[in-house]
Amino acid sequence: MWKSHPKALPFLFLSEMWERFGYYLMIGIFTLYLKDVETGFAMTEAEASDLYGTFIALVFLTPFIGGLVADRYLGYRTSIISGGIMMGAGYLMMGIHSLPMLYLAMTLVIVGNGFFKPNISTLLGNFYNDEEYKSKKDEGYNIFYMGINVGAFICNFFGAVFENLFGWAAAFSVAGVGMFIGVIVFVLGTKHYGDKTAKKGTQEGDMPFWKIVMFILVPSVVFGIIGWLIKGVASDVNLDSAIFGSDSTDAFIFACIPVVLFYSSLYFKAKAEDKRPIGALLAIFAVVILFWAVFKLNGSALNNWGDKYTDREVTGIAKTVTDKIYLTKELEYKKDSVALYDQAFRIQKKDGEVIKEVNYPLYFRNVAKEKLPAEEAKVSVWASNLSQSINPFWVIALTPLIVAFFTYLRSRKKEPSTPTKIAFGLLISALSVLVMVLAVKAGQNGSEKVSVLWLFANYGVITIGELLLSPMGLSVVSKLSPVNITSLMMGGWFLATSIGNKLSGVLASMWDKYDDKANFFWVNFGLLMFATLLMFALLKQLNKVMKEKGIN
Repeated sequence: MWKSHPKALPFLFLSEMWERFGYYLMIGIFTLYLKDVETGFAMTEAEASDLYGTFIALVFLTPFIGGLVADRYLGYRTSIISGGIMMGAGYLMMGIHSLPMLYLAMTLVIVGNGFFKPNISTLLGNFYNDEEYKSKKDEGYNIFYMGINVGAFICNFFGAVFENLFGWAAAFSVAGVGMFIGVIVFVLGTKHYGDKTAKKGTQEGDMPFWKIVMFILVPSVVFGIIGWLIKGVASDVNLDSAIFGSDSTDAFIFACIPVVLFYSSLYFKAKAEDKRPIGALLAIFAVVILFWAVFKLNGSALNNWGDKYTDREVTGIAKTVTDKIYLTKELEYKKDSVALYDQAFRIQKKDGEVIKEVNYPLYFRNVAKEKLPAEEAKVSVWASNLSQSINPFWVIALTPLIVAFFTYLRSRKKEPSTPTKIAFGLLISALSVLVMVLAVKAGQNGSEKVSVLWLFANYGVITIGELLLSPMGLSVVSKLSPVNITSLMMGGWFLATSIGNKLSGVLASMWDKYDDKANFFWVNFGLLMFATLLMFALLKQLNKVMKEKGIN
């Protein structure tokens, strides 16, 4: 597999695999840790989802700046190594049970990802710009993308084992170790990188960095502070102190205002020949925000579904095997002092403190009566973060099929345009939400646990949408962007992803407000269908712009 590719590919593949191992292990347990009553922070679903949304929004916002800094000042090698070290340190610190330490750890991950994530992908592309490897570029990126998903698939098993054996701090430490392994692998490949890691410096036509700081970063920080302070800090006695649900959401939305205005100005100030391509990209950015808003529920609302609404009991041979490798946790059907939850699994607090009651463990609350164990009997349940491996499993399984399908259509000159693929990706993603509506019905609105096959079906469908949309989005940005602002427009894609991620946190924080959980998923279906209809309405114009540029 490696022989016809640059010698750097195996090192970049493994570096990215281990980096994603650490990141997705952390994401898989993040909200579970925040909500844990005994050894976490006993946050409500709304509090955990809001923090999660803000976190992943900022994680996808910093690559824009990190990429520019690497391009012009630090070079790729220094940026990747320093970013990886910051992320690894951040993961290690997350297990320290202190909110200030958690926020510091999150900051390190956010900044570190900004330096690592965009630059290792760009470095890979630098090798395939050489004439001898140009024809292998798509294949090289497919191999690289597979590395991402191998890391994302296996990490949750390690997270489950170490959390079961030693607790949350150990699981976060494994994420940190994975990240440091990725950095070491990257350094070991140094002799194969040559001059590809060197900084490019400022190119003719590039926007000066000081302008980017003055017209994007500084106004965003100022607006963010205004958003945070405008109605004060939320409290138990002043619940309506935020405009959009929480101070962090207010700050993020306000911070986005100058950035959105800046990108709008690029269109109005563009040369006549660049206006239509820039307009097409801005339209796509606006539409895909809603895709990411629903897709990123995997770490919040869907993680919660896997934890509380999914039958996780393991029996027979599977129990014997999973018990031995510590993928399961033993629960005793016996009354004890436990946190008080209402019938909709909303944790109950008074003056900020969790209320306790004498009852059976929460897991048994919605187990069907005929399936309940005998008094004081013990059952094994698989770790709920393992559901986070379902999506990367489908990516690994479906990518070759999707690639083969479009290769077949291309050979018959029937391959759809990139915007058409994105439109169908949105439609298929909307259909995936209907699976969860049916899952709610099957479980009688959470009164009974349902099979994990519902999550498999949901992730299977939305993964097809992801594969039609995510790689295609990056492709269309590189194809349509005017040469002098390609980095800025790639930053626009990351900005759209970031806003979508924050909106995902806002959506997930509304979970507890829906007595009928089917309505939560109907809202998500409506958002994706709106995005789908908008994309199909724009399709004719977008395809026309692509044709004018002589690209597909």
